[in-house]
Amino acid sequence: MNTKINIAGVTFKNPVMTASGTFGSGEEFAEFIDLNKLGAVVTKGVANVPWMGNPAPRIAETYGGMLNAVGLQNPGIDMFVERDIPYLMKYDTRIIVNVCGRTIEDYCEVVQRLASQPVDMLEINISCPNVEEGGIAFGQNAKSIETITKEVKKYAKQPVIMKLSPNVTDITEMAKAAEAGGADALSLINTITGMKIDIHRRKFALANKTGGLSGPAIHPIAVRMVYQTAQVVGIPIIGMGGILTAEDAIEMILAGASAVSVGTANFRDPGVTVKIAEGIREYMEEYGIENVSDMVGAVGEY
Repeated sequence: MNTKINIAGVTFKNPVMTASGTFGSGEEFAEFIDLNKLGAVVTKGVANVPWMGNPAPRIAETYGGMLNAVGLQNPGIDMFVERDIPYLMKYDTRIIVNVCGRTIEDYCEVVQRLASQPVDMLEINISCPNVEEGGIAFGQNAKSIETITKEVKKYAKQPVIMKLSPNVTDITEMAKAAEAGGADALSLINTITGMKIDIHRRKFALANKTGGLSGPAIHPIAVRMVYQTAQVVGIPIIGMGGILTAEDAIEMILAGASAVSVGTANFRDPGVTVKIAEGIREYMEEYGIENVSDMVGAVGEY
């Protein structure tokens, strides 16, 4: 059984990755799983300067998932290059760096710094608030998506993945804009904006009032958006959103994703990513599927 996949010229040993923000840079999970068994580690968001993130409380449990308003806290590109890349280089897994910023210049600065680094792909988190546009996320405006993609591509030496927000009217318009801007791949979906109120204290559960909802509760929405996007773009998709089991991952692949990222499930079971990779292989054996790539978008074909 061949579980290898190819995205924008980069070969991965299997289609299972970690979702940014849920796995750090792998070090805290290394005692629980063998990072060599993952297709890729997708790092926590990296900015041009350190970000403090939002005030606490910034995580709240919900039905079938969690809300987070961590605010992309990170030590910045200097520390990341000095500490995290050398750590990940010890493992036989692909390295995808998630990049965040508040202006297009911020993103381009990080991408330029990473051009000479031994990382395989860049994932551009366009759910960040665009300070030049009054705080609206880059990923909520098709024109902004095309513009930022074009600018990032000017400096990128690695293939660029644009990470799409589901907090839009039509995900396909955003996907087409990213493709028009030159994106090499897409990842979707990011978290869905939600809110929780503590009725006994009559206060918001999060200091930020709203947060990003992730976990199994959003999985059907993510599958639908991946399927819709796969119908309108010609570039690979990395599917994410509530993947808890191998069955969830296979569902994403059949909907049109070439690979999957596992996020919130890591908090429930630190070994879940390897279990999902093994489960995909078992499914292929059960159904006589020789190449995992044959499953991509194959809903209705079996």
